[in-house]
Amino acid sequence: TLLSSLGLGTTLTFASSHWLLAWMGLEINTLAIIPLMAQHHHPRAVEATTKYFLTQATAAAMILFASTTNAWITGVWDMNNVSSPVASTMIIAALALKIGLAPMHFWMPEVLQGLDLLTGLVLSTWQKLAPLALIIQTAQAIDPLLLTALGLMSTLIGGWGGLNQTQLRKILAYSSIAHMGWMIIVLQYAPQLTLLALLTYIFMTSAAFLTLKASSATKIGTLATVWSKSPILTTTTALVLLSLGGLPPLTGFVPKWLILQELAKQSLPLVATVMALAALLSLYFYLRLCYAMTLTISPNTTTSTTPWRVQTTQASFPLALATVMALGLLPMT
Repeated sequence: TLLSSLGLGTTLTFASSHWLLAWMGLEINTLAIIPLMAQHHHPRAVEATTKYFLTQATAAAMILFASTTNAWITGVWDMNNVSSPVASTMIIAALALKIGLAPMHFWMPEVLQGLDLLTGLVLSTWQKLAPLALIIQTAQAIDPLLLTALGLMSTLIGGWGGLNQTQLRKILAYSSIAHMGWMIIVLQYAPQLTLLALLTYIFMTSAAFLTLKASSATKIGTLATVWSKSPILTTTTALVLLSLGGLPPLTGFVPKWLILQELAKQSLPLVATVMALAALLSLYFYLRLCYAMTLTISPNTTTSTTPWRVQTTQASFPLALATVMALGLLPMT
């Protein structure tokens, strides 16, 4: 029931051209994921669920308020003409809070850290879809300066924040913030690139989360002991992390390349430069993970290939599919 409601909420938001229906879809979505987040009854999971519920409820209330204001001023509930600047600014603020764009990102690492890996995967991929669909639909009514500021701040904060984390879920949360920034920065110039960036982000993040789930790792220290059990998985994981960082022969390079090219075409060289430098910050902490996984021998295990952890019951097909997508889609360009 909960999973189908989760799908239904997002689909409702996709299908709506009326603000009330979009808001309803977002609400169904939030209410469906909350029991999924709290299902383990761990105090941290409950705390994360509470934080998530409060931020999402605040954002939904702001969306409702902004769309009512817009309907009051213009007399239409249609999404395509958010003509009042107050309403459009409030809507983008609320949607930014929903997907965790900086400076409304503070809930994201905390919430992701409290959840288990599969719910974390749903939170960082599926839960981004509905708000992003609304952002894309209303993007033309929003002040370009505001969107650029949101995008730049998100990539910078997503880079700085992840630098001294040791918890993998927090690192993935900051990586998510940075990727959202890349999507927002190019939104008004080439919305199709936003969708492309979203698609590649979903593949790479799914591959990362499913790998961590397969090796049940939540800290950097655990990663150093994975190689003795599953060497091939370790190799592909290192490549997936580099792909998240955006290195050339891998999928992660596609959105960065096209977005920087588009920014240069729109004569925004300074913005493009800052974005490229912010990508280096993210690359640094992905390289730290790669280093821990593939270039260090953990001090606390024997180096034999003993099966030191329980056999996983996870289906390997989604992991294989996501990994292949995260490594080999560069020819798309």
